[in-house]
Amino acid sequence: MLKKFDKKDEESGGGSNPLQHLEKSAVLQEARVFNETPINPRKCAHILTKILYLINQGEHLGTTEATEAFFAMTKLFQSSDPTLRRMCYLTIKEMSCIAEDVIIVTSSLTKDMTGKEDNYRGPAVRALCQITDSTMLQAVERYMKQAIVDKVPSVSSSALVSSLHLLKCSFDVVKRWVNEAQEAASSDNIMVQYHALGLLYHVRKNDRLAVSKMISKFTRHGLKSPFAYCMMIRVASKQLEEEDGSRDSPLFDFIESCLRNKHEMVVYEAASAIVNLPGCSAKELAPAVSVLQLFCSSPKAALRYAAVRTLNKVAMKHPSAVTACNLDLENLVTDSNRSIATLAITTLLKTGSESSIDRLMKQISSFMSEISDEFKVVVVQAISALCQKYPRKHAVLMNFLFTMLREEGGFEYKRAIVDCIISIIEENSESKETGLSHLCEFIEDCEFTVLATRILHLLGQEGPKTNNPSKYIRFIYNRVVLEHEEVRAGAVSALAKFGAQNEEMLPSILVLLKRCVMDDDNEVRDRATFYLNVLEQKQKALNAGYILNGLTVSIPGLEKALQQYTLEPSEKPFDLKSVPLATTPMAEQRPESTAAAAVKQPEKVAATRQEIFQEQLAAVPEFQGLGPLFKSSPEPVALTESETEYVIRCTKHTFSDHLVFQFDCTNTLNDQTLENVTVQMEPTEAYEVLSYVPVRSLPYNQPGTCYTLVALPKEDPTAVACTFSCVMKFTVKDCDPNTGEIDEEGYEDEYVLEDLEVTVADHIQKVMKVNFEAAWDEVGDEFEKEETFTLSTIKTLEEAVGNIVKFLGMHPCERSDKVPENKNTHTLLLAGVFRGGHDILVRSRLLLLDTVTMQVTARSSEELPVDIILASVG
Repeated sequence: MLKKFDKKDEESGGGSNPLQHLEKSAVLQEARVFNETPINPRKCAHILTKILYLINQGEHLGTTEATEAFFAMTKLFQSSDPTLRRMCYLTIKEMSCIAEDVIIVTSSLTKDMTGKEDNYRGPAVRALCQITDSTMLQAVERYMKQAIVDKVPSVSSSALVSSLHLLKCSFDVVKRWVNEAQEAASSDNIMVQYHALGLLYHVRKNDRLAVSKMISKFTRHGLKSPFAYCMMIRVASKQLEEEDGSRDSPLFDFIESCLRNKHEMVVYEAASAIVNLPGCSAKELAPAVSVLQLFCSSPKAALRYAAVRTLNKVAMKHPSAVTACNLDLENLVTDSNRSIATLAITTLLKTGSESSIDRLMKQISSFMSEISDEFKVVVVQAISALCQKYPRKHAVLMNFLFTMLREEGGFEYKRAIVDCIISIIEENSESKETGLSHLCEFIEDCEFTVLATRILHLLGQEGPKTNNPSKYIRFIYNRVVLEHEEVRAGAVSALAKFGAQNEEMLPSILVLLKRCVMDDDNEVRDRATFYLNVLEQKQKALNAGYILNGLTVSIPGLEKALQQYTLEPSEKPFDLKSVPLATTPMAEQRPESTAAAAVKQPEKVAATRQEIFQEQLAAVPEFQGLGPLFKSSPEPVALTESETEYVIRCTKHTFSDHLVFQFDCTNTLNDQTLENVTVQMEPTEAYEVLSYVPVRSLPYNQPGTCYTLVALPKEDPTAVACTFSCVMKFTVKDCDPNTGEIDEEGYEDEYVLEDLEVTVADHIQKVMKVNFEAAWDEVGDEFEKEETFTLSTIKTLEEAVGNIVKFLGMHPCERSDKVPENKNTHTLLLAGVFRGGHDILVRSRLLLLDTVTMQVTARSSEELPVDIILASVG
């Protein structure tokens, strides 16, 4: 079957794939040779090879032609040639799901499986189990049990692995083979023991107690197979995770004992398991780290790589635990394997001190050109983490990143560098101008559209706020002259942002935009024309709304609303407030995501969670006329414990004048059915319950949904915060758990639920304002109000900022939720939209003395949102 090529053949291209240009029809024609007598084993084996090649290349064989070939192939069992016989087994397995009546070979396979030829028995077992369905399995059950405990390891392993596959379709039958599997688990052969334990675990994996007993039994008596040890370690660690067990557990003791095993594979598996266990302290990690430290000096490259890769992972959460290995890691920096050297140096970057950064950077520079992009990305990620840890070192790290940016590399690598530089610029204001200058140089010869548009967006956002904004204009306008349409469009938007924020530069920007109006591309021309008209008005509100902050609505929602507006002619102008807001604000979305979407545009945009809710609620007759859905709570609120007889979760839906409470109910009692289920609500404030929409029937374990409609308070509209007491009321009808037969007679019952809170955050949708000052000016001070509060229970600015953001449910702008270190004053900028579509902005000045004092200034286009914000904070 194999052809030997000499050197001349190789040089002349004779080493190419001899099966490359096969035709299905020709191969199936050749298969007629199987019917000839006497059988030519060499020729028939070669034809079977061709059939297997076609199947594995994805060639489609029709049922009829596959069945004909299969029946012809069965005659090959008359030959005693071992190679041909094993090729038959392979073909049976591959064609079992294509051809019909494959069970015709059952008797032949059973004969081989119980015969004297050991080389046939294992493959025959695997082939037989591949073609046997659950109805036929019992006929060969006796043979399978014998094969599992066979003295020949290959036969026993084949039977065990086949049993594992059969579990998916015949669990109950295979479960009866547990005694034989137990016997095989005591085998001296390492693979048989491993496969037997695998089968035993999968039979019992849904019974936690049985798995614990199995681990206890086999770990107590010891195992011969290192593979079995590795599997038991994985099973034990999974059990620990599920039980959220303490480190005093015998399971943890077993994993830790495996650190002293004589097999390196087992030792590494145990160390890796301990490292990956959630909630491990540095002290509990110490034994695993010590073992990995020893592996760092192993002569085997695979062990060194595994050790340093795992230590790298530990360093992300517990850098102090890895510090003891720093000397060993420094020795690996010069390792001949560059993958090991890269991981060693990135681990050192995570664990090293501030003083060692310069030295490490020099060491990295010496071999950066020799490693793959994949590991270069790892280095960049380590540098990004280091910038956050040691902000004073940003200059050294930034220079290193710029050097990397100028070198050759793929998209993922360059994107990682750009992301890292942008994060440094955002975190450290001192590095802004240097960073922007280097990024300007990069886009001069950047071949990646996505990165060019991302940098242009950043220049438009940050450039106007620098000391000398005019120096960036040349770089941006060069893109209009030299690049293709996507980048030109990004450059036009960036130019408009400079004009919107800098009055001195506005005349020059208008001249440049007028040149862009004659562009060949529609998108570029439209943007230039639009921005030119807005800027010529010289109004801050227009600049803020249409250039600096943009739309905050859902684009699919806008498309639907416009389509609906055209279908139902109306004298009223289209109202943008009727469009649902974007769950991820558009201004916050990275430009590359939109550029990438332009390259791979899906046929249909997936509906958002809020759009799905909108359609569901619109289908309920009681909710007609409520208007567009403003907001749905991001997470359902559990009103019962998960283990109780009824599981109730509530989602709050906010409309302009109403709230709809959606209760998702599950009945976990199999001996009763609930009917006419409602959740009765009693508010503490002036909310009015209007109607209930019941679940007509709630059978066992089948979720159902009921609703409660509530009108918002009109007499005191600022009293939006409210607590509702909830009681589920229903009719109980007993039923037979086995037959599902329901009694005709029922009785009324009720079930008290947890109280449900409505807060100010339920009335506000988050929106991102890229330029807060522009948005502040756009809203104006007509309805501005200011008050000062003392936060007596809060002792730090970080805690105050976190609490305010969570309580108001608004979006922090311009990274104002990040509190600088060692500061006792801070300004938090928040933006949102109040139900009804009214922008609400909050500027909160915080002062830390003994307690935190907060001065809140709120602005909106209406008075009510401002009053509600100040009333709720007070």
